[in-house]
Amino acid sequence: MKRTFIAAALALTFAQAAYAAGEAKNIIFFLGDGMGPSTVTASRIYKYGEAGSLTMDTLERTARIKTYSNDAQTTDSAPSMAAYMTGVKMNNEVISMSPETVATNPGRDANGNLGVNNCAASGNGTSATTILELAKAKGKAVGAITTTELTHATPATTFSHICNRNAQYHIAAQLVPGGVGFNSALGDGVDVLMGGGRNHFTPFDAATNKTGRADGRNLLIELAAKGYAVGANKTDMSAAVAGKKFIGLYSSKSHLEYELDRTASPPVGEGATQPSLAEMTVKAMDLLSSNKDGYFLMVEGGRIDHALHGTNAKRALTDTIAFDDAIKAALDKAKLTDPTLANTLIVVTADHDHTLAFNGYGKKGNPILDINRGYKDNLPSKDADGNTYTTLVFGNGPNRPNTRVNLDSSTVLADNYLQETGVRLASETHGGGDVKLFATGAGAKTFKGTLDNTKVFALLKSAFGF
Repeated sequence: MKRTFIAAALALTFAQAAYAAGEAKNIIFFLGDGMGPSTVTASRIYKYGEAGSLTMDTLERTARIKTYSNDAQTTDSAPSMAAYMTGVKMNNEVISMSPETVATNPGRDANGNLGVNNCAASGNGTSATTILELAKAKGKAVGAITTTELTHATPATTFSHICNRNAQYHIAAQLVPGGVGFNSALGDGVDVLMGGGRNHFTPFDAATNKTGRADGRNLLIELAAKGYAVGANKTDMSAAVAGKKFIGLYSSKSHLEYELDRTASPPVGEGATQPSLAEMTVKAMDLLSSNKDGYFLMVEGGRIDHALHGTNAKRALTDTIAFDDAIKAALDKAKLTDPTLANTLIVVTADHDHTLAFNGYGKKGNPILDINRGYKDNLPSKDADGNTYTTLVFGNGPNRPNTRVNLDSSTVLADNYLQETGVRLASETHGGGDVKLFATGAGAKTFKGTLDNTKVFALLKSAFGF
């Protein structure tokens, strides 16, 4: 009994020493695409009220992140996420390449699909090593899961090197061990992959897969031949077993459904068969944790960004809540075996801001998606022309009326309502402001102050002891 007690005490001492040194066995990196500070605040109010807290709000370490890219004040997702994953500033549209890489036109195939002639220019940059590749080289299991297409910019930065983010067919090919175009830095391949966009992996068919691969390859068959279990829905995901690699593509084309539509009654599109991001996260942790050396997992709530581009705040906030639910699920799961997170680092951040803004002096408790009501009298606030307006607005986007009209609650609270915008553009743009970062667990204490996004990569490496 005494010997058992001493052994347990020594084990705890060693675990605490690892924590103090900032060496994590596991890292889970959560990325809310486009989840700027206003989106975080609005989502908190939407779900929990002004005095409430999202799960991410409860993480004890925080920092402020600068997001500019190598060639732009306002970044797109490719270089901003790649900066986290590689520590390198690169140009807009470039994925995990050196700073001088030019985002060459990816070209189109005979069916009009993007991604044929990418990186045609000789000597157009060199690959920048990613934290996922470093973890794989150290014997750790690795995974990337997302609510977007698996070949979309954010997940692609973890496992791919490409001159233009739109070359999604080339990005997909980099995942197949031993296949043409394989990224050999992935060793025997990424262990867990989940998302949408099955068309980028399967052959073109004029009747059933018009956005399929022009080269005729079926990458899913090739992956299965390399030992992957291949899934197309939540049931397939549930059946996946530890010790075998897994790829789950839950949409035949494009992204997974917005959370608002996935959980509608009845669900929209393929939503009925798609897992939630929280379910994907827990399953990925189950599969990866069988590796005795630990794992690196990237989790993206990618459709936050898409709803913001469309100036549909309701879907953006709902997807942010689903993203936060995935963070809670991961924390709960990790603490079952690692109660103090002595061996696990969890980082939550965003790749860039958007132009979503709070408008007027709204009364506490007024629904965040509703028309603004004054804090003094709780009456509808009016613009200079006597018209009501919503609390949430966008700096730019498609929904700028030539003449503003009175807005009512039934209109603005509807699922498909698009908030008004200041500057009229075809699509709302990203914002150039700083974003928030939250962290907890092994090595989290190093995340503090105002950091360039490239600095986060160095902190991730340090947490792993690389």
